[in-house]
Amino acid sequence: MEGLHAQAKAKPAVYAVTEIEVKNMDAYMKEYAPKAQALIKKSGGRLVAASSSPKSIEGKAPAPRVAIQLWKDMDQYMAYRNSAELKEVQARLVQDLRARSPRVGIQTSFCSSPRASR
Repeated sequence: MEGLHAQAKAKPAVYAVTEIEVKNMDAYMKEYAPKAQALIKKSGGRLVAASSSPKSIEGKAPAPRVAIQLWKDMDQYMAYRNSAELKEVQARLVQDLRARSPRVGIQTSFCSSPRASR
């Protein structure tokens, strides 16, 4: 019975699916992606998949860059999202890449799973 009670209280894992629009993919991959990936790892998240050539099976075509991250729970993910370090990295993205590329956009969706393991 204790195991069931502990399971009921466990917070679901979070998958963050991010679609990124950048005109200058080369600069993005060299200047931003390594910093963002290091910060994800440092903050306890895990990059599950990323692609610079995603394909749509059904529905609207995805952005040119798609990344999927796995987080222990929403609290951990939000701590990462609200961190001063992420704000600094994102400010650099906008400042550095938007100067050369006016089209920079990031959109993130979420999916929770109580069974996801890290």
